[in-house]
Amino acid sequence: MSEIIRTKDVCREFDKKGEIIHALKNVNISIEQGTFNILSGRSGSGKTTLLNLLSAIDIPTSGNIYYNEADITLLSEKKRDELRRLQMGLVFQSTALVSLMSALENMEYALSIAGSPRLGRKKLAISWLERMGIKDRRNHMPAEMSGGEQQRVAIARAIAHCPKILFADEPTAELDTKTSYKIVNMFKELIKQNGVTIIMTTHDVNIMDVADKIYTLEDGEITNEHKN
Repeated sequence: MSEIIRTKDVCREFDKKGEIIHALKNVNISIEQGTFNILSGRSGSGKTTLLNLLSAIDIPTSGNIYYNEADITLLSEKKRDELRRLQMGLVFQSTALVSLMSALENMEYALSIAGSPRLGRKKLAISWLERMGIKDRRNHMPAEMSGGEQQRVAIARAIAHCPKILFADEPTAELDTKTSYKIVNMFKELIKQNGVTIIMTTHDVNIMDVADKIYTLEDGEITNEHKN
């Protein structure tokens, strides 16, 4: 397998009222294309910070992040935005749905930003909502849906344009066990059928069994790297 993401001595510091917080310290990981990877660790261990750096939302204080051998830490903000829009999918802890748009409109809007052709966009959006089991909620606003339903819209929105890599921050936190397994199995399908690479954070020990590799973080450092 070829490497899609690699980090070299990545550190991220935050200045909190004059105190330097070392969120990440010398993180070195290698992610192979078409694999399911989990970032594990207690709250505050650095999982979300690392996910934000790998997905080019944030840049490290020091160190390098390579995506397909290109150092994304050197890219302009505009170029990083373009990279995320066209090649990446993101699922946030807060669903980040547009509150004034229905589930279907949120889907179509995301597909348009990703460059999906206008013709067939609605049909594609509906098919993904159906796959998530919420087709009948397509005309509902986020405020009219449960947290789990909103999360399923957010997941569908992130993967409908078939990104090369999917970043998911606790994507199953709002879901029941049955739906969580359904989502994880769908992720595995995406890997098998489309070669998508998945990096997700989770506290759910049951989900970890399906991952190809698990990185455990503690106090901003990788303390364990385990292959299943």
